[in-house]
Amino acid sequence: MDRLQLKNTEGGLTPIPPEALLDLRNDLRGEVITAGEAAYDARRAVWNGLIDRKPGALIRCTGVADVMAAVRFARRHHLAVFAKGGGHHVAGACLADNGLTLDLAPMRHVAVDPERRTAWVQGGATLGDLDHETQAFGLAAPVGVVSATGVAGLTLHGGMGWLLRRHGLSVDNLLSVAIVTADGRLAKANHHRNADLFWALRGGGGNFGVATAFEFRLHPVGPRVWMAVPIYPLDRAAEVLPAFHEVMRAAPDDLMAIAVFWSAPEVPEVPARYHGTPVVILLACYTGPFEKGEEHIAPLRRMGTPIADLSGPRRWTDAQKFLDADYPDGAFYYWKSVFLDRLDAEVVKVLAQHTAARPSPLSSIDVWSLGRAMGRVGAGETPLFRRDAPYMIGIEANWQARSAAEANIAWARAVFEDLRPFSRGGEYLNFPGFLEDQDRLLRGAYGPNLQRLRAVKAQYDPGNLFRGALNISPAD
Repeated sequence: MDRLQLKNTEGGLTPIPPEALLDLRNDLRGEVITAGEAAYDARRAVWNGLIDRKPGALIRCTGVADVMAAVRFARRHHLAVFAKGGGHHVAGACLADNGLTLDLAPMRHVAVDPERRTAWVQGGATLGDLDHETQAFGLAAPVGVVSATGVAGLTLHGGMGWLLRRHGLSVDNLLSVAIVTADGRLAKANHHRNADLFWALRGGGGNFGVATAFEFRLHPVGPRVWMAVPIYPLDRAAEVLPAFHEVMRAAPDDLMAIAVFWSAPEVPEVPARYHGTPVVILLACYTGPFEKGEEHIAPLRRMGTPIADLSGPRRWTDAQKFLDADYPDGAFYYWKSVFLDRLDAEVVKVLAQHTAARPSPLSSIDVWSLGRAMGRVGAGETPLFRRDAPYMIGIEANWQARSAAEANIAWARAVFEDLRPFSRGGEYLNFPGFLEDQDRLLRGAYGPNLQRLRAVKAQYDPGNLFRGALNISPAD
């Protein structure tokens, strides 16, 4: 019988008696997978190939009862708990060496109520699972832009996607959360029950329990939408970005756009001489009345003459998968972010210079156009208080060889440092690097809301079982 040592809440290791592990196995319908078992390496693998952590045990939960049993086991032995939904967090936050990971991947059911326009989504579901079910009724939830992303991790730290200017962040569309708290019980949190916990869950990460299901408000979207994908050479950035700013300032809420400093794709529509060269792609999605879409994306396509234009109508589900191929499982990723109040010549110069200096042509700097519905939520209504910035810069170092990690990580950090003088602070916690400087990350994301988060933590998880991507310690 295996004799485990698992990471405890004090940061040390706790030996687990064989009989305790046997009792746990008997309490579950799912599996307990430990090092040396045939499935171990496959189950500990996550999307980011740079993450190579070796948890002490992974519990494959088939339902809420398994989650409750696993949390009670952790509580008895004072073990730190890490929860895995889609395994798509760039820092691999669901894994710790010698840690106990609750893997919710088998829990992917989505139940849509088309009359109420709501959906219950289990904690292991991906954005693709959610979109597949909701689009059967012409509905969608505001989530992210890569379909393999887990709903849980994306949502618990905010959730940005193509609907954020019309309907806000993912957390702004949450109606309820089902969560197993530190006492091993299932709680329901919404505006009427456990309201303080519900407030904390809408941005506070995995610090308060294991979220087993989310209830989302849905909105009519699709089945077809318009996407703008004009591609401009990098040397036009000084002209294109100010024009992008003016277009998005006047654009309807139904138009969401990201200016992507990237490489020209090797597709037939792009002349061969431009393949792989640095470019600016204005990637946008219009989700309003279909017949008005071509008109509203047109200004993004007329900023001079693009080298190629991949714009056109697409199914909503295809729009949600448009970027999937650029983020394959097992490649190497390091992402950071910064909120900006301006997009002037100085900022554009920094963006263009760093784009030209990328160690990997797969890396990008993404200028997310924010505001509108996202900014109409008060700074204290959710933990995420940085609601007023018009732009968020996603710094994505993406590469293919492990040996190139040092150069690519250094590049992303240099971009971040050079953009900080243009920011009032705050970062998007789904793009947190490797969670360096956690105090800065927490204070930047939550500001004056951090103390309230710590008070909720003290009420629901005083023993600090749940560490989340960024651990919020209980208030004293």
